Amino acid sequence: MSESFQDRVVVVTGAGRGIGKAIARRFVEAGAKVAVVSRTEANSAATADELNALGKGEAKGYAVDISSTDDVAAVGKQIVDDLGPVSILVNNAGVTRDGLALRMSEDDWDTVLDTNLKGAFNAVKAFQRNLLKQPDARIINISSVIGLMGNAGQANYASSKAGLIGFTKTLAK
Repeated sequence: MSESFQDRVVVVTGAGRGIGKAIARRFVEAGAKVAVVSRTEANSAATADELNALGKGEAKGYAVDISSTDDVAAVGKQIVDDLGPVSILVNNAGVTRDGLALRMSEDDWDTVLDTNLKGAFNAVKAFQRNLLKQPDARIINISSVIGLMGNAGQANYASSKAGLIGFTKTLAK
């Protein structure tokens, strides 16, 4: 990232590990204040500590089940109170529960849709009013080519990512 994000507040969901952690790291390196959102306290805290050790930007960990509307709303208020107005939201949280549709349980279907799609909706709802007040605010939704192509054994995942693409296009309009 060549752009400076000095003192801008960024929320990254699914930031406790993997792609989300890498995204959070890049924003911290660019001087941002990053809310590291993860399902578990251990992952969010450890990632925030690791990012703060870089000596750039700032990171604070928040543990929340992104599929819980009320919990995300509460954490959203806490993030704004702790870090200030949010100007960038990165919806990265996602899970897989692969299996053939014939054998897929309702729980596996619901878990993936609730995390990957409803979670993004919940985060947007929690921050949208705040984002609309910020100059150059951005919502970045991390989807997958699987949402366009489909993939054997991933009916739930492909559906969630296709839904996220539609959600993103609608928000943009």
